Amino acid sequence: MNSVLQRVYEIGIIPVIAFNSVDEALPLCKALMAGGLPAAEVTFRTACAEDCIKKIHEELPDMLLGAGTVLTKDQADRAMAAGASFIVAPGFDPEVCQHVIDKGGIMMPGTATAGEMQQAMNMGCEVVKFFPAEANGGVDKLKNIGAALKTCKWMCTGGVNAKNVNNYLGYNQIVAVGGTWMCKSDKIKAGAWDEITAMSREAVDVMLGLELGHIGINCENETEAAKTAETIASLLSMAVKPGNSSIFVGKKEFEIMKKPGRGTNGHIAILTNNVDRAIYHLGQRGIKFDMDSKNVKDGKTVAIYFADEIAGFAFHLVQR
Repeated sequence: MNSVLQRVYEIGIIPVIAFNSVDEALPLCKALMAGGLPAAEVTFRTACAEDCIKKIHEELPDMLLGAGTVLTKDQADRAMAAGASFIVAPGFDPEVCQHVIDKGGIMMPGTATAGEMQQAMNMGCEVVKFFPAEANGGVDKLKNIGAALKTCKWMCTGGVNAKNVNNYLGYNQIVAVGGTWMCKSDKIKAGAWDEITAMSREAVDVMLGLELGHIGINCENETEAAKTAETIASLLSMAVKPGNSSIFVGKKEFEIMKKPGRGTNGHIAILTNNVDRAIYHLGQRGIKFDMDSKNVKDGKTVAIYFADEIAGFAFHLVQR
């Protein structure tokens, strides 16, 4: 994917914002960034949109900016000149779409039917918007369309929230979702920046779904591994399942290595809904990764180790 779209994919959730005034632009974006969402689709539903995009672009260059509700070629030109990295429309207007593409911009036209999606793809749109997502049949509809349009990729907006976000992002042809639940208009008007930061952080955590997968324990040899496995199994009334290089205990909560593996003491696997997004977001929190350990399948990362041990254990992310 284009580098901008790759970043959209890694961030995963793009807050959709209708600013009331330019004064809201910087504090809101700083709140989103502090919560782990350094992106915004600034809608042209309000008169200050262009000025907000320009101000954010100039003063917060790390913020990924898109312009939403772009209805005309003039709006598209103004948005791109102000600093928008991508243009989003609620519907599919071939003239506006072609205009943005001809100018070298990234266009995500709004689509609701397979015909609109196919036309947009044929024009050169790498990602299209599915809008309004829930009202148009949600992810189930896209799975049916995706069976035929296998190279189509979507950003879904309209009815996406904390309860269904992973239903959308769990489908591999959906690149990202747009939402307002972490930055609702009443919170913006009230200047509740700390609450917006907290809701953004919660949105990221829900999206990533990080949880303990299993604990790997290094042993010197097969005899020690068998003894360790039996001890843990007896203690917790779990089953023992021997493997080639390790012995699993329980429902693979413990992996007892028959010889020293990665990590001084062993390894700890952390499950996540999307390893690529977890790499990005944990990277924003200061975690470094051993990129040589990355395991990629069908173009997406399914496992990777942290660069540094924690308390003698090698940590790695694993696709759920």
